[in-house]
Amino acid sequence: MLTSVKVLDLTRVLAGPLCTMMLGDMGADVLKIERPGEGDETRTWGPPFDARGESAYYLSINRNKLSAALDLDLPGDRAVLEGLFDEADVVVENFRPGTLERRGLGAEQLRSRHPRLVWCTIAGFADDSGRPGYDFVIQAECGWMSITGEPDGAPMKHGVALADVMAGKDAAIAVLGALVERARTGAGRFVRVSLQETAEAALVNVAQNALVSDKPPRRWGNAHANLVPYQLFEASDRAFIIAAGNDAQWLACVRALGLLDLAHDESLRSNAGRLAHRERVVTVIAARVRERSAAEWREALDAAGVPNGVVRTVPEVLAERPASMSTGMPPSVPGRVRYAPPTLGQHTQLVRDRGWKAFNG
Repeated sequence: MLTSVKVLDLTRVLAGPLCTMMLGDMGADVLKIERPGEGDETRTWGPPFDARGESAYYLSINRNKLSAALDLDLPGDRAVLEGLFDEADVVVENFRPGTLERRGLGAEQLRSRHPRLVWCTIAGFADDSGRPGYDFVIQAECGWMSITGEPDGAPMKHGVALADVMAGKDAAIAVLGALVERARTGAGRFVRVSLQETAEAALVNVAQNALVSDKPPRRWGNAHANLVPYQLFEASDRAFIIAAGNDAQWLACVRALGLLDLAHDESLRSNAGRLAHRERVVTVIAARVRERSAAEWREALDAAGVPNGVVRTVPEVLAERPASMSTGMPPSVPGRVRYAPPTLGQHTQLVRDRGWKAFNG
């Protein structure tokens, strides 16, 4: 899909590398530029490390790239980079404000010389303060932690750095949109994505609940603010999810569970009624679900067309997916794995000698 599109990756950590990996998965030639001797700091975020000494964290978001180690303060290296800018279609960067500009490599400076260039800046916060914006900080400051965790427990972050992941995907979407526009108009575009704006936008229905009700959202643990039953229950052997999203699924659910009293209760026919009687509904279902194994309930609820599932461990998930130790999970977009994640500066000399032709061998 993106064959022959040249992407200069000036990012590190998670959001930026994920964005450029997705573009690489879709066929783009992605050249990762790193600091000599140090490189992307996620290379050291371990253990675990693979046999080459690369961290699992780094491996998860850096396939389908070549790596060149260039020092932006050295004239010779900066000249190599400027040559790469001359032919690049896309630049993705997450430097602190002013870092590239002081070296004559900022977005306005480069785009004035290369008007077809699509430039994507990924920042932590919406303003240009340059304040570092790691995912954990964003989850705290953008409301996520206030709504995550048990109702009477402490605020809790998500187990995956989702603000970074979603910002990376937002950035990839923005780049693709800019490339479509360029195909129509011939002009590139500057796009800016911040973890803060991504995280705030991701509040979706939770934010709308607050706007409509004029009340601060609360933590629901493994339940749902707007749906009942839509939460975790304990079967006789393991944790189990029932997620009835509409009135028809509610009736199918309680009939499959053998709870005919609930099925015949007119006060529970609407979701609003079930919300009003949340405690009674959940207590009755919880007692029933404990009587059998998760597998038995899955069979019954699947047959009834009711969304449900067991809480699986990560190894259980990996056992069913063609994940690779060297390239991680398969692409989430149509694409394929062409290159394993590179070691630091693995292709530096090749890039010095051949520039973008390094992708041709």
